[in-house]
Amino acid sequence: QVQLVESGGGTEQAGGSLRLSCAASVRTFTYYHMGWFRQAPGKEREFVVAISWSGASTYYADSVKGRFTISRDNAKNTVYLQMNRLKLEDTAVYYCAARKAITGPIMAQAASYDYWGQGTQVTVSS
Repeated sequence: QVQLVESGGGTEQAGGSLRLSCAASVRTFTYYHMGWFRQAPGKEREFVVAISWSGASTYYADSVKGRFTISRDNAKNTVYLQMNRLKLEDTAVYYCAARKAITGPIMAQAASYDYWGQGTQVTVSS
C-alpha cells in the first residue's frame, strides 16, 4: 500500500509561482513512477506531468511544457512540481499519483496509476 500526501497548494497571482510536494509513505519509492494530474471544476481530471522511477525520464502535457518542472528526491520519498508563470487556467485541484514501474513506462492515462493522493487546491488569481 502506498499513501500519498500533497502539500504546497494555495492562491497565487497570475505570473507567479508555486511548488507542490507529494510525500509517499512506502518502503521502496523507486518501485514507482510518479505523476501529477489536475481537475478543474466541471472538468475531467487531466494529465499534467510524469516522471520515471529514476528521474531520468519525464513527460509533460503541452499546456504546461516550459512552465512546470517535475522532480523527485528518492532519498526523501518525495516528488515535486515547480509551477512557474502560472495562468488562470492552471486553477484546479492537483493530485499526485503512483504507478508501479514494473508494469511499464511512464504514462499519461489516469487509469494507469495505482495510488492517488487526496489533492491540493491551486488557485490562480488575476
